[in-house]
Amino acid sequence: MYINIQIFIYYTKKKKIAPSKNISTRIAPIIQYRYHSKFQLFKATMNFSAASSPPVDTDDIIFEVPGFIRRYRNGRVERLIPDELVPPSLDPATGVQSKDVTINPTTSLSVRLYLPPSATSIPKKLPVLVTIHGGGFYLLRSSSSSYHNYVNSLTAKAGVLAISIDYRLAPENPLPAAYEDCWEALEWVFATDDPWLSNLGDLENVYIAGESAGGNLVHSLGIRLGREGRKVEGLVMVHPLFWGKDRIGDEGVETRKGGILTLEHIDALWPFVCPETTGFDDPRINPVAEGAPSLATLGCRRVLVCVAELDLLRERGRLYYEKLKESDWEGDAEILESENEDHGFFFFNPGSLKAQELTKRIVNFFNKS
Repeated sequence: MYINIQIFIYYTKKKKIAPSKNISTRIAPIIQYRYHSKFQLFKATMNFSAASSPPVDTDDIIFEVPGFIRRYRNGRVERLIPDELVPPSLDPATGVQSKDVTINPTTSLSVRLYLPPSATSIPKKLPVLVTIHGGGFYLLRSSSSSYHNYVNSLTAKAGVLAISIDYRLAPENPLPAAYEDCWEALEWVFATDDPWLSNLGDLENVYIAGESAGGNLVHSLGIRLGREGRKVEGLVMVHPLFWGKDRIGDEGVETRKGGILTLEHIDALWPFVCPETTGFDDPRINPVAEGAPSLATLGCRRVLVCVAELDLLRERGRLYYEKLKESDWEGDAEILESENEDHGFFFFNPGSLKAQELTKRIVNFFNKS
């Protein structure tokens, strides 16, 4: 079975925008792969330009999501998306100040805190935003330049005190490591005596937001909060990574095969990052599966789900919203669909009109209470 996948330059062609300086276009645009069910291996044939990485011996590869990540027989993991890590700083563009705090030295769990320039000029404490990056559970860090810049901008526009969780990544630390890290970080937020949070953060007005895999982690925190009889003000799930055994809506139709994500990508991803999974109806990846914790138990007062029209994950986000509305949950749920956009479009083209509309909706959600 051969599948063609276009990596990132999809957006530069479709939207006619210049590639980001942080995204290498030297990665092969077309990558073909075969899945060998007998050995549960991916064998890859890649076409690289002269400026690209040297050829690899595919016999050494035991797993691959083409264009994203490889795992070799000797245990080495190679992430194929360039990722520039940046230190915390005073951002000259937004005036946002950031710092890193280690929570658990044993697991290297840390958070990056962001303080908006308005922090010392307003009489009341700031809403607190716990934000969780995406990346399929295996890419990105809180210090990744693209995500750091995004949180800087969101912090300034929303006037929130933000905490970005640097959770452990799979496959080196397979799930449930990320779930455990995010819960530990959330507990730290409510218990810490860090001066930024204790002096300037309003812990009665807490939001948790995440994109893609981060949206999945947001849901898990909401369920756990509810199970413990606790609530935060709101949850925001942007293009959340949910899936299931059976196809729904138009997940399998031809028009869904040219986007950022593919059926094969998602089907390969989940067992790779969560080897202990029971399958695609595991409640952690399918929150509306039979036997999953009821959405009525979410520990929050409000929810915003954001989906993109061309995103393969759109149907799952819409279903989550619909099932939440049908449940006995007593909160207020909203949904935003970005027309003619694909998964994570706001990272690839943050200055676009649709990206600005998405950010404005999220900012308004934070400032509604």
